[in-house]
Amino acid sequence: MREKDYDKLLNIRTEGVQLGFNKSFHYHRYEPTPYSALEVLFRDYDLKSSDRIVDFGCGKGRLLFYINYLWNAYVTGVEMNEELYTEAIRNRDSFLMENKKGKDKVHFYYGLAQDYQIDSFDNRFYFFNPFSIQVFMNIVNNILRSMERAERQVDLVLYYPSEEYIYFLENQTAFALKQEVKLRGNYGHNANDRFLIYRLVL
Repeated sequence: MREKDYDKLLNIRTEGVQLGFNKSFHYHRYEPTPYSALEVLFRDYDLKSSDRIVDFGCGKGRLLFYINYLWNAYVTGVEMNEELYTEAIRNRDSFLMENKKGKDKVHFYYGLAQDYQIDSFDNRFYFFNPFSIQVFMNIVNNILRSMERAERQVDLVLYYPSEEYIYFLENQTAFALKQEVKLRGNYGHNANDRFLIYRLVL
């Protein structure tokens, strides 16, 4: 399906990219993951309704609505841009008008990513290169600290992963590469146009 068709199915509006730049160089502009890329990812990577997904730099919430619609999983979006957060809330209200089963399962947090309190049940974390390595390191450390409260299987899903993210995970953490999902066709022209899934080694 085309981008517009998916948005219509989910009763949301998530097309377009963020205009301008964030004031801090630590935070990158919003751009939604293409639906066609999500189709490829979830052909190879399984989710369950019991999973709890957190999307850091969620923008208008596309990934979250897509996942909740298909798996009825708990989803949380973390967004620091007030305008994007407002659009995400508007999308949530519109989405829930047509998808009432997601009523208590779609949440958004307005604030800095490193300030989000990792829930003991959060176990899948999504990053579309949303911020600098310094912020990423803080969040990974927050995730690791949450393991002291509740040990569980944790995955990090990176889209368009930066070399800095990869180096940090592979050299300074207990995360190990579990899976690589390469994109082809329109999205296969860049070596970074792929998903890397890292799983915490317990």
